[in-house]
Amino acid sequence: MKISFAAPAAHTGAIAVPAFDKARFSAAAAEVDKACGGALSRAVKASRFTGKAGETLEVTAPAGLDAGRVVIFGLGDEKKAGAGVIEKAAAAVVKKLLLSGETAIGIRLDGVADAEGAARAGLGARLAAYRFDGYRTKLTADKKPSLKSVTVLTSDEKAAKAAWKSWEPVAEGVELARDLVMEPANVLSPPAYARRMKKLEKDGLEVEVLGEAEMKKLGMGSLLGVGQGSAQESQMVILRWNGGKKGDRPLVFVGKGVTFDTGGISLKPGDGMWDMKGDMGGSAAVAGLMKTLAGRKAKVNAIGVLGLVENMPDGKAQRPGDIVTSMSGQTIEVLNTDAEGRLVLADALWYAQDRFDPEFMINLATLTGAILIALGQEHAGIFSNNDRIAERLSKAGEASGEPVWRLPLGPAYDKQIDSPVADMKNIGQGRLAGSITAAQFLQRFVNSKPWCHIDIAGTAWKDKSDDPREPSWGTGYGVRLLDRFIRDYYEK
Repeated sequence: MKISFAAPAAHTGAIAVPAFDKARFSAAAAEVDKACGGALSRAVKASRFTGKAGETLEVTAPAGLDAGRVVIFGLGDEKKAGAGVIEKAAAAVVKKLLLSGETAIGIRLDGVADAEGAARAGLGARLAAYRFDGYRTKLTADKKPSLKSVTVLTSDEKAAKAAWKSWEPVAEGVELARDLVMEPANVLSPPAYARRMKKLEKDGLEVEVLGEAEMKKLGMGSLLGVGQGSAQESQMVILRWNGGKKGDRPLVFVGKGVTFDTGGISLKPGDGMWDMKGDMGGSAAVAGLMKTLAGRKAKVNAIGVLGLVENMPDGKAQRPGDIVTSMSGQTIEVLNTDAEGRLVLADALWYAQDRFDPEFMINLATLTGAILIALGQEHAGIFSNNDRIAERLSKAGEASGEPVWRLPLGPAYDKQIDSPVADMKNIGQGRLAGSITAAQFLQRFVNSKPWCHIDIAGTAWKDKSDDPREPSWGTGYGVRLLDRFIRDYYEK
């Protein structure tokens, strides 16, 4: 999708105009309504359009205009119509027209949005246009996207273009994360994933890949145990962006990258197992974030660590009851091989804090089904040993449209993962507090560093989303959240 910015007078063709609560037209909408002899007003009266945020109303072939169609889009309360509302509204316009046969649309925001709001409209449009059609060879013309370009019409196109330089990389990062989650596991094995990450060097990232031999020397028995039943070699990828001051401690982001999770010997039910190709959503978010930071030349030092494995049931696979030794030296009784993500993250987190001495660590993982029971698909769950990080993530979630909700940690939950034969076991007491005991497990590998775990099992993929910025299935959740977190609190 091509995104551009121009003055209102420079655009001809299909157009979108904003309205507010009670279907009150903006100045731009009133101008267009007058030009077409009140066709927009008549359409509103004949519909249930009220102007609330997210609503759209399409008017085709209005008399008196060159435009083949006009889309009226709602922004709700004018006083609350900030950049986030505008971003989502622009996405709704694009979703409305993506398969319509229209090839270009101008979205009028003059008199409504500043340069930042105009740029965020571009972001919303780009996110809404995302498709993963590379494997679809028989799409008919009416099923293929027709909309190719969006022009955001603004009073200050120069300032909007400048602001877009900061937001276009966010769209690119989200698109990368979505592509990774969407890929089938026969294409995106751990080695293939690592090769894709090497290509990010062209974006300015430093990329390092550790194979099984290197990880074995480091003592990563926890991570390697998960992948030992797979024909695909496990990998660890380190992505570096050095945009801050030399000597500043890095911000470290760690992602679970289980490219396919059968559950191992503790085999999952077959129904729905196909979606376990997305069990690397945490690593995808970290990869997308790192691409974003490099693309907008963020003024921070940041490191992404991706633990990439495939969990398969093979004659060499890890068994329930096995005891493994992690890089930290702590031993783990593996009672359930389907609680594998925490085993991957245990070594990845320890490695990250030991090697990089970070300012903080944040890990993302599609870790537990229990988080869906607690929060559904509306919020990701966060667990932290640092109140400031948790509070900032909550605010960044609200600002980015990727909300989070904090859940507790504590000694009463921690004792549930004590083992009688090892330092700990990898599952707690049955189904009770499953997301919390998983977080307690991870906390044992952060070595008291400021840390937060984000469980994105409910948000990394969705069969259907009401948010026009999200496609069906892989959402790329986490890129916008963490980019906003960094730009609001850690860039000088």
